[in-house]
Amino acid sequence: MCLKDAIEHIRNGKIVLVYDFDDRERETDMAIASQFVTHETIRTMRKDAGGLICTTTPFGVAKELGLPFMSEVFLDDSGKYPLLRAMMPNDIPYDDTRSSFGLTINLRKTYTGITDKDRALTILEYAKVIFSDMSNDEKIKTLGRDFRAPGHVHLLNASEKLLGNRKGHTELTTALMILAGVNPSATICEMLGEDGDAMTKEEVKAYAKRNGLIFIEGNDIVEAWEKR
Repeated sequence: MCLKDAIEHIRNGKIVLVYDFDDRERETDMAIASQFVTHETIRTMRKDAGGLICTTTPFGVAKELGLPFMSEVFLDDSGKYPLLRAMMPNDIPYDDTRSSFGLTINLRKTYTGITDKDRALTILEYAKVIFSDMSNDEKIKTLGRDFRAPGHVHLLNASEKLLGNRKGHTELTTALMILAGVNPSATICEMLGEDGDAMTKEEVKAYAKRNGLIFIEGNDIVEAWEKR
């Protein structure tokens, strides 16, 4: 299967499986365009992948709407809470940039926020707002009115140059959404094996074959991104 097949699946609202690199995390994430998330999607990620379910935000959108990196929030509060500075993510073994983690959110009209339906609704409404035709001021007002933080959906902010200075799953899947021509937010989840470690490529490929899904590698996305 090739990138063309993955793009077609994304446009049709299907999950694709994205492996990063042998010299990075060596992990595969389930990924789907956030605009197509359903509670069935969340259930599949929760049961078959088992990692952390997160939703990506392009750097420019996050900056315009005031959606910070969590490391920035910690740094700003470190005067009051010195431990936050001590715990800054400056020693990630596979990444020499700050963590992509941003805020965690719940849609206010959800109940606990953790159920499959609650998380799907939070993701769908978040993606709808940030990519709407509203002005930035209206988007900010709507986000503040309709969402609360912290919550159960983890937001990931893509790096400023996307694949230019970081090639994590946040950037790879956001770039993949752009290549597919859908709204540039992916909802992703790491695939873990029965032994508790990341699924190997061979295990993921076997899962993809059993379930009619597309498996692609980070190098395929980077190559297409550089040729666009």
